[in-house]
Amino acid sequence: MKKNRLVLPVVKWVGGKRQLLEEFKPLFPKNISSYCEPFLGGGAVLFDLQPKVAEVNDANGELIRMYEVIRDNVDELIEELEKHPNDEEHFYSVRDWDRNPVEYARLTKIQKAARIIYLNKTCYNGLFRVNNAGEFNTPFGHYKNPNIVNAPTLKAVSLYFNTADISFTTGDYSRALENVKKGAFVYLDPPYDPVSSTANFTGYTKSGFGKEEQIRLREVCDELNCKGIKFMLSNSATDFIKEQYKNYNMIVVRAKRTINSNAEKRGQVDEVVIRNYE
Repeated sequence: MKKNRLVLPVVKWVGGKRQLLEEFKPLFPKNISSYCEPFLGGGAVLFDLQPKVAEVNDANGELIRMYEVIRDNVDELIEELEKHPNDEEHFYSVRDWDRNPVEYARLTKIQKAARIIYLNKTCYNGLFRVNNAGEFNTPFGHYKNPNIVNAPTLKAVSLYFNTADISFTTGDYSRALENVKKGAFVYLDPPYDPVSSTANFTGYTKSGFGKEEQIRLREVCDELNCKGIKFMLSNSATDFIKEQYKNYNMIVVRAKRTINSNAEKRGQVDEVVIRNYE
């Protein structure tokens, strides 16, 4: 299956890997029989590799539902997106839909998927963030002409989803890895270990991802390694992460972080790429 260059991320996501793809490409295994990505997010690596068989997961159920709608109802989704203007009052009205759970439950899956894309395209800095109640809480972005309805990309992603064998799940990442077979390639892009006490960002789901979760993830990687399953993992280049993965191949890459509520804190940061293969 030839790669479609229009298959690209449809939402901007915290820690997205689009800007690192050129550095990643020489690091991927040469032959991938099947692919698993337990922390899908914006899906930059999935859309770049375009594997024929894949299992993808994310803890954010709204995000996974959006992908399923793109797969199953792309024309209706585009039609729904066209109803949303780049208007501040409308933005806050749509953002508040989930404040009333009864009313929100009455929305169709297409309306909910369009809401995610619309808010992502028009909110401040494309920062998908929820509060402790699981409610989207990023402010309006005041962009002149955001690309709310990117029909070519939506249709290309839908076509890919329908021509490849891709299963979507939402929940704990470890469940997505339970049935991974030898010969598969696993890419893990978890919430990063914070480089400082103020840098922690796990606001795209209600649950956090602290040190204990990082250790559990490393233990899961150890299990993959024992099964002979190739994995590649991205994380921040903290001493804690380097110590956790000291038995694996590790390189440092420079990533440009453009998502931060404080503009002064955006810029080049060190990340590690960890592999259990050469």
